[in-house]
Amino acid sequence: QVQLVESGGGLVQAGGSLRLSCAASGSIFSNNAMGWYRQAPGKQRELVAAISKGGSTNYADSVKGRFTISRDNAKNTVYLQMNSLKPEDTAVYYCAAYRGSIWYGGIDYWGQGTQVTVSS
Repeated sequence: QVQLVESGGGLVQAGGSLRLSCAASGSIFSNNAMGWYRQAPGKQRELVAAISKGGSTNYADSVKGRFTISRDNAKNTVYLQMNSLKPEDTAVYYCAAYRGSIWYGGIDYWGQGTQVTVSS
């Protein structure tokens, strides 16, 4: 059974920083692309950032230059460093494991989500 467990969410003032972590179980992590998505109230879930098996990255335009996705294959963990946070970044953030080594395929697994709230 594959599990993705997020941590690191919380309440932060605008301009602040948070680092989210997603710990993955099983062999899926090292062979699969990983991603972070978010969903704000009343809005659809959207891609924030993705990282391939080889370390290539992809970012939503709204977070480019502020967020950084990284992975530590030895720890089966993917991170999302979020700097210069804005109130519009407030959402539930979900970790995702893609079907293949790049993010073009479908998503096989989701984490349970972690709340990020940015106050103005």
